Formats: sequence, structure tokens, C-alpha cells
Amino acid sequence: MQTTRLRELIAAEGPYASVYFEDSHDTADAAKRLELTWRDLRERLAEQGASVPTLDALAEAVRQGTPPVGRSGRAMIAANGEVLLDRHLPTPPTGTVTRYSALPYLLPLVEYGEPAPVHIVAVVDSMGADLTAFAADGTVLSTETTQGSEHPVHAVTHAGEIRRHMEERVEETVKQNLRLVAEDINKLAQRVGAELVVLAGEVQGRSALHEELPEQTRRLAVEVSSGSRQDGVADSDLRKHVHELLEHARQERLDDAVRRFRAESGRDGGLSVQGLQATTTALREANVAMLLVDPAAQDSEATVAVGPGPEQVAPQQEELTAIGAETPVTGRADEALAVAAIATGAEIVHTGDRLELMDGFGAVLRHD
Repeated sequence: MQTTRLRELIAAEGPYASVYFEDSHDTADAAKRLELTWRDLRERLAEQGASVPTLDALAEAVRQGTPPVGRSGRAMIAANGEVLLDRHLPTPPTGTVTRYSALPYLLPLVEYGEPAPVHIVAVVDSMGADLTAFAADGTVLSTETTQGSEHPVHAVTHAGEIRRHMEERVEETVKQNLRLVAEDINKLAQRVGAELVVLAGEVQGRSALHEELPEQTRRLAVEVSSGSRQDGVADSDLRKHVHELLEHARQERLDDAVRRFRAESGRDGGLSVQGLQATTTALREANVAMLLVDPAAQDSEATVAVGPGPEQVAPQQEELTAIGAETPVTGRADEALAVAAIATGAEIVHTGDRLELMDGFGAVLRHD
């Protein structure tokens, strides 16, 4: 997960209330279930010491939030009466999480909130296409329609030369229309930084369009056997296919991170470390390109020393005082290391069951 957008969050003054819960909206009683879930979460946070203004701010955000479509999770972090993060998660958490602590608890956000690639869905027919660009969080970035020529795009039954001439005109009109669509998709992909282009709609049209795309965009394109311009991106089969493609892309991204760590671990002088000692040292030196965590990091209640600077973390307080850090305190490792990674611009990856790390933490380094 890219962490740039989380820097403002860790700059806020704590303590923080962090909550994660299922927020699915796929049954008739979804609103009632959400009300009951929040009531339980509020009680648990209050027992941990969360202030009334912070609880009220979270409650208001829950009431005013836009319901998701289908299954979803939700991550919310607040401090001092202000909601700092309120995000739908593509994968619902396996259980509710509440934590009130000096630092925000961000590992469930990494585990369940790995963002989808920025993507475009193009629903195509012989006349043109409807293009919708989606951000990583699923919000719509742009909607466009490319409408081609108004000349006939279906052959009329005639005999002999007249019929052949009409068929040639139809074919050329369709090609021209698809060239226009390909140009517009390419421009849109460059503008929004698309990582995936989904081609849906008429089978002949989408296949021909695939070939018309410039090489750079063609490599991002995948065809799906669903969708029509009449139904657009609301088509249930199309949405299912797009969801499957996005989930596959998420898993591939995680697999790539694990392969990178293993490759570095498997060579002499490789740019990888694991365990609390080596990982915290690399974080203090701002030498972590990617912080990796596995489920053991969240199951453990391991603590580390935390200095005044968010990147100042170490297994023992003596290590921080030795470098001049004043009044280090004790904090949970599963909070402090994530905050240190964000402060130093590192990515954070939850490896799931793909990788077992010493103490639950590892890192891919920036340099030797």
C-alpha cells in the first residue's frame, strides 16, 4: 500500500480511536445491522477511554456515510473529536477491531484495504463506446462517451455489387468509430494513470478495439464477455467480472512484493531484512522501501521503544537514547513500525499466509 496520503493522519495529535468492521450493504436489514455494530464498537471504545467528542464524530460519520454496494468493510480513525480517515475496504474484516491508543492502528487497513488499480471500463458497440474511469478507492474519476459516424453500420440486403459496396462502407465506418474510441481510451488512460482497461460490450467490437489500441494501452487491456451500452457499468455481470479482475490485480501486486523480498533474501548482500531488530534499524535510517508484515505481527503484543520522531523506533530504549532521542516511551510494535514506515515514505505490504517473517516484520531496503 502506498502511504503518502496517510502522512497527514500520523501528523495529528493523538490519542487515536481506530475501528474496523464489516459494512456490507447486501441485505434488507443492512442499515439495522450497521446501527447495532456501531453501538457495540462505541461501547468498546468508551471502555478503552475514548473521549465523547471523538465517539460522537465517529457516530456522525457512520450515520452520514454513503452505503457501499454489496460486501464491504470500513476503516475509521479519529482523534480529538475529528475523523481523520473514513474508508470503505474492498474486503470485509474477519472480525471487528477497536483500539484506542497513542498511535493509530493501521495494519488492518493494509490487510483489508489494498487499493484496486486505477482502471477504465469501456463498454463498446459498433457506433462507439461509453468510458468510465475509476480511482483506486472506486470513486468515479471521469465519464465520457465516444460516438462515431452516423453513417450506416449495418449492411442492407441488396444484390451483387450494391451489397458488397454497402458491406465495405459498413466495415470502414466501424473501423473509423473504433479508432476514435481507441484514441479516447488512450488519452483517458494517460490522464488518470490507468493500470487496467476493461473492454466490455459487443464481442466483435471489443476484440477489434483491442487491436486498435496503442501498444502501451493495449498491454493494460482485458476483454470480458459481458456488458452492453444500454446497461452500462451498472450491468451486474459486468460488475462481477470487473470485481474479479480487480481482486486478481490486488493479489498479483501482493505476490510481486513477496517475490521481490524472497529474491533479495536469496542472494548475497540482498536488500532485505527481517525481525524487529533489523527492521527498526532500517526504519530509523529511512532505508526501508517496503515494510512487510505477516499475521504474527498483529497477533503479537510485542512492544518497542518510540522516540519523539515517528521514525525513531527500536527494540530497546537504550538504542534510542544512544542516538540522542529524548524521553522515549513504550509503544506497540504493530502501531509504531507502520507509523515509522509512513513517516519515511515506505510502502507497507501485508503478506497474509504467503510469507512467515521473524517477529512478524521484514523489509525490502532502498540501498546497502
